Amino acid sequence: MGGVSVGVLDHFNIRTRNLAETVRFYEDVLGLEKGTRPNFAFPGAWMYSEGKPVVHLVDISPTSEPQKPDSGVVHHVAFASRGFDGMKQRLTSRGMKFDSRQVPGGELWQIFVHDPNGVMIELNYEAAQEQGAAPAEMADDIGRQ
Repeated sequence: MGGVSVGVLDHFNIRTRNLAETVRFYEDVLGLEKGTRPNFAFPGAWMYSEGKPVVHLVDISPTSEPQKPDSGVVHHVAFASRGFDGMKQRLTSRGMKFDSRQVPGGELWQIFVHDPNGVMIELNYEAAQEQGAAPAEMADDIGRQ
């Protein structure tokens, strides 16, 4: 393609009627930080990870736009993460329902959790960089010959 590339994923955007609860989830549960945001004409928040605004939130509560029940045709959003056991402990201590699994082949461990808007968040961990016991492989993820 002669030097053309779409690059890497910059951010994802959620339109929510539950701005405060959503900000709290990304701060308290996932450990992102609410940071600076341009002075848009509509309310919202930008959530930062490692200095980058990776989650953009738009508050639709002042409008008549309905709250969508989940992420629609986008099934999930994934982060390359660190600290598998620590995140499992964090989610458990906050009473969050989550699923952990090992990608077939064992090189990647995952945690799946839903935000207050029903958006599925996938957290990926390189197994070689993590401590502790590996999560189980899920039978429905393992390829069949």
